[in-house]
Amino acid sequence: MTDTTVFEQMLELGKDNALLRFTLGSAFHRQGRYAEAVEHLQQAVSYSPEYTAAWKLLGRSLADAGRSEEAAKAFEQGLLAARGNGDKQAEKEITVFLKRARAQAGDSSHDS
Repeated sequence: MTDTTVFEQMLELGKDNALLRFTLGSAFHRQGRYAEAVEHLQQAVSYSPEYTAAWKLLGRSLADAGRSEEAAKAFEQGLLAARGNGDKQAEKEITVFLKRARAQAGDSSHDS
């Protein structure tokens, strides 16, 4: 398990930014603490809307928390960010996750 104490202390000291929030979100996701991961990852993408990795992990955390519809929306935003960044690999990965989230949400009316 990843210790989040140091990062949480940094946050309390006002060192809040997208990378710190992504780091915390990633640590909480690895620990299976999806609600906490979602909270931090939402902050990461609010600070940096083009942060493709944060969108992807936000979607995964929402999906793992059983929030498939919200996960699909996050993946859609991540897909836009990846395309905007020209990040073809992230675009491919997010497309796969998006299809899964839509299937889990019971929404097969969208095709990427």
